Amino acid sequence: ENLKPRVQWLKELGMDDSQVAKTIIKFPRLLGSYSLEENLKPKVKTLRDYAFTDKQIVRILSTFPALLSLSSKRLAHRLSVL
Repeated sequence: ENLKPRVQWLKELGMDDSQVAKTIIKFPRLLGSYSLEENLKPKVKTLRDYAFTDKQIVRILSTFPALLSLSSKRLAHRLSVL
């Protein structure tokens, strides 16, 4: 039930099928532990707020999808030190 909307969301970000698979293999909790609307989308918005392009976000999330497990505050803090 949670799988389809999350896979669709990753594809809407610009991921191809292999990147989606890689992301899910590295971070299977993405499929059910986090709310798409309350957790995942706001974190991508935070990345965009720090001027990351969608292409960069796809690369970041397919390489280090556990970044989505950080709280928004912690994510913003880590990004602020870059």
